[in-house]
This record gives sequence, structure tokens and C-alpha cells, in this order.
Amino acid sequence: MMRKFTVSLCLAVLVLAADRVVAEVFSSPLAVVADGKGQTLFVSDATAKRVVIFDTATGTVAGTVALPQMPAGVALAPNGDRLYVAGAEPQGRVHVVDVPQRKRINSFPVGHTPTALAVTPDGAKLYVCNRFNNDVGVHELPTGRELARIPVLREPVALVITPDGKTVLVANLLPTGAATSNHVAAAVSVIDADTNKVAAHLALPDGSTALRGIAVSPDGKWAYVTHILAHYQLPTTQLERGWMCAAGLTIIDIAARKVVNTVLLDEAEMGAANPWGVACSADGQYLGVTHAGAHELSIIDRPALHERLAKAATGVNVTEVTGYDNDVSSDLTFLVGIRRRVQLPGRGPRGVALAGGRAYAAEYFSGTLAQVDLSPAAHARPRAFSLSRPPALTPVRRGELIFHDAERCFQKWQSCSSCHPDARVDGLNWDLLNDGLGNPKNVKSMLFAHRTPPAMSLGVRERVESAVRAGFQFIQFALPTEEECRAVDAYLKSLRPVPSPHLVGGKLSPAARRGEALFVKARCHSCHSGAYYTDLRSYDVGTGDGLDQGRPFDTPTLIECWRTAPYLHDGRAATLREVLTTFNPQDRHGNTSGLSPEELADLVAYLLSL
Repeated sequence: MMRKFTVSLCLAVLVLAADRVVAEVFSSPLAVVADGKGQTLFVSDATAKRVVIFDTATGTVAGTVALPQMPAGVALAPNGDRLYVAGAEPQGRVHVVDVPQRKRINSFPVGHTPTALAVTPDGAKLYVCNRFNNDVGVHELPTGRELARIPVLREPVALVITPDGKTVLVANLLPTGAATSNHVAAAVSVIDADTNKVAAHLALPDGSTALRGIAVSPDGKWAYVTHILAHYQLPTTQLERGWMCAAGLTIIDIAARKVVNTVLLDEAEMGAANPWGVACSADGQYLGVTHAGAHELSIIDRPALHERLAKAATGVNVTEVTGYDNDVSSDLTFLVGIRRRVQLPGRGPRGVALAGGRAYAAEYFSGTLAQVDLSPAAHARPRAFSLSRPPALTPVRRGELIFHDAERCFQKWQSCSSCHPDARVDGLNWDLLNDGLGNPKNVKSMLFAHRTPPAMSLGVRERVESAVRAGFQFIQFALPTEEECRAVDAYLKSLRPVPSPHLVGGKLSPAARRGEALFVKARCHSCHSGAYYTDLRSYDVGTGDGLDQGRPFDTPTLIECWRTAPYLHDGRAATLREVLTTFNPQDRHGNTSGLSPEELADLVAYLLSL
């Protein structure tokens, strides 16, 4: 009944290929960094398992470096002679590339699924986001020796170091805590580099999730972080003016360690779905932000942005909407006149670098590198440079693209991945209309959704295929073709679980082994049975309230439950321990009341290992 655990089962990496098995070698540019002169770009090509070296003068690929793992973040040493590449797999490693020789010369172990890297200005240390360990590793260079592990919040996926090397800012992808809290938002962790301790966690505005990119101004005063700004408090009745999802850019005062404000990248009648990468030009004049779902790039006049923010803070009218700083985060006209919005030639722009008067965006789904002149006076059209000859799209690859594509959505406000980042969860409750109004439900992971029917917490969709089609129609207000829907089905069916970070050497820890026996003792296995830990039936376990009181809920799979918090149909339980104790007073959700604190800890350890 209990499945075996092994790290080697998982090839895929969440941020790279949405945790799916990749048979075809597609080029998937993910992150990009420029050398000091802006003459050479280094691009992590995720699914092709390589780094591409790009010559900006000729617009050609100057070379490639093969890697044994799927790369994510890249960071260049201050002297430019070494490139550090995150091998974003469960047995994570950082790979060291000799830049002059264009070859991999070394690697060293880091944490589970390293995603982003940053080198200190003196070149002495490397900071690494270990995504599924929920921490940041500090490594000595050039040896790679680990100096510290710094716990942050939830799934750190981007980080940046200030020019003076004193502060590290980390973007956590998802919110922590219960989805029923008054404020549900992801945060930026601020690390004091002298002590390697977290100095503060800066909560972003309510509804902030899917933090993807972070950058710092050349003077080290400001940080900029991209994210979705979800209006989850509203029923999903419309899309206009960002009713459900908006695209946010939050500005942080680094010295004061506080959030200054959040500006919207959208316009009144056109969303900027799924903001991802962000970078600042060396002269401080421009900010570049990619819109991964809308396939666009925003080029923002940075001094003008701060001038408007400063005026709003003093009560000066800067637009017809904004007269005070509290108005900024709902003003869809705030960037008018100080931002160019550029439609890119490729698909799925993610990482971005600004160098030599141009912006370069890694276009994940088209296997291209986009080039845009920063100055509007250049009057040059965006260009796209292919990094390889792409194979024909498979149904799975096409489905992955459609899942992340907001062009089918009315006015480009959102994609499937807006609420299901990497086809998993966003940590929020949404009030969909398929089971009533006023009874919001927590977002569920799409992993094994096709194998564990019915869909939705109340089982209102008999099969996930129906939920996919209803989602396009009633959430994106789109009508894709049946062929496109089948491609999305194929993509979701290709998803594979990531080995739990709670495993030890790919196996259950001693505590988890004890918890495995308690799983049976507490009768958890009577409903959470079989290969997917669900009997595919619905039960009233006493957790329904309001409109849902007394209603039976679908038994969810427990596989990957270590990454699907918060729990229960409305996300009221922040932890699995709360599921077993606080919200199980009558033992209707497992016979746990008789377990000791130590036994509860062991049972939780087992569940977190699945």
C-alpha cells in the first residue's frame, strides 16, 4: 500500500518543467545575466540542460556548456571569470563554469531544488535559494563550502544582494499561514549579510502571491519585486480591471526595511498577467519587467516612478485616481506616460537583463532571446534570436504553454498558472461559482488530478477534464478549442511528484517510519488508501461550515502534501498538525485524539514525507 520513496524517480524541476517528465529536448531559456560590458549574455536553458553563451554584438550563440542537471538561476563572479549555475533538482548542486574556457570545471552540493544565486560584491560568498528546504544557503567561494543555512519563509525562488554586500533580499514564492487569515500574502525576507540572520520579513499587500523576481537599484536604496496581486476576497464573477488578478511591482526601502508601495503593471482594459523577471539598468534610468503570461516587457522610467511615488506620499494628485499613497495599488493609470509596454516576439518571457542600452528577455516557450532597445528614441522593433532549432510541439509542451498563456483570457488578465503556479497551489481561497456564492475554497494542486476524480473539494466536477474546460469558460472567460483543452489535459497528466525534502537519503526518517505505523493505527489509511492515498470517495468529516455545513468533501491525495499548505477545503489549517488536532475535535478525520505529542509529531513527519 505504501509507495517507495526515491529521489531518482524525479527528473523534473518545478520552476523549470512544472515537475513533469521531459522526453523531448526543447530549448527553454529561463534566466539571463550579462557580463560587465554588456557584450556577452549567459542564459540558463532549462530543459536542454545547458548554458548558452550569447554574443550581443553579432546576435549569435557564441557557445554552449552542457550540464548534468536542469539549470535555473545564474550568477557571474565580479571579475567575470566564473559563472555559477543552479542545478535545480532535488539533489541540488551549483555548477561552476570557467568563462574564458567555456567549460564546466567543478560543482558542489547545495539544498533541495536551488533556484536563484547571488555572489557578494567581493566575490567571497555565494547565496543560494534552496527552494524546497525553505532556506538560503551561504557558501564560501571558490571552495563551495557551506557556511550557513538561513531559514526563510516559503519556497524562496529569487534573491539579490545590495551593492555594498550588507543586505540580501529574498523573494518567497507563496504565503504562509491559514488562508482564512485577515491578511494572506507572501513576503520578502531581509537577511543581514554580516550575521547571516533574517532581520525582517516584509509582508506584501494582501493577496500577493507568486513572487518571481527581485532586483535592487544601483545605489542600493530600493528593491523591486514582481508578483501577482490576487483579489481573492471577491467572487469570481468578472475579470474587468483586475477584478480577480492584477500584476504587481512592489517597491521596498532597503535601509528602512519597509514596503513603500505597490504599482500595477496592468492597464484599465489590458492585464499584464504573470509578472516574472525584473532588472535595473546600470545607470538607474530604467526598470525592465517581463509579463510571462502576456508575452510582454514593461520598460519603466525609474526616476519618474519614484517621483510619482514621493508626490503621492505627500498627498499630491499624480493621476485622476491617485491623490494619496493608499490609492497607488489600485490605480491602473499610475504608470501612464512613464512606462513603455512592449509586445515581445516570443512566448513566455521570464528572466531579464538590461545591458548596453537594451533589454534581453529569456523567452521560455519559444526557445528565443528577445532584444528590446531601452530608449524610445531608438524606434527599433523587438528582435528574437533563436537559441536552437526547436522540435515540433508535442501535445504536452503545447499544453504547458497554454496553461501559462494569458492571451486566451479576456483582456489578458490571468492564465491557469495565475492560481496554479507550476500547476500546484497559490495558498489562497477563491469563491468560484460552481458550488455556491460565499463559500470560498482553497486552491488544489493539479498533480494526479486526472487519476483521482472527482475534481474540486465538493466533487462538483466528475472529472478533471470537465474542470479544465469549465475553468477556461468561467474563470478566464475564454473558449479554447477542444484540441487545446486536450493538450492541457496531456500536460497535467505528465506532472510527476517531487521527492519530499523531509526524506533522508531518499528514504523515510526514523520518525516518519514510526509515523507510518501510526497512519494505520489512527485509521488514516481507511480513506487515504491505495497508490494515490485516496479511496476516491467523499465524506462529511465535520469541517464544513456556513453553506458547506454537513456537506461531504472529496478525499484528496496525500502525495506532495508537504507543499500544498494550507489545508482543508477552506485552508483554515496552516499545518498538518492543526488538521489532526485543532480541526479534528471528534476524531472524524482520523483517530488522533489519543495520540501523544510525540506520536503526533511522528505522524506529521510521515505525511510530510509523502
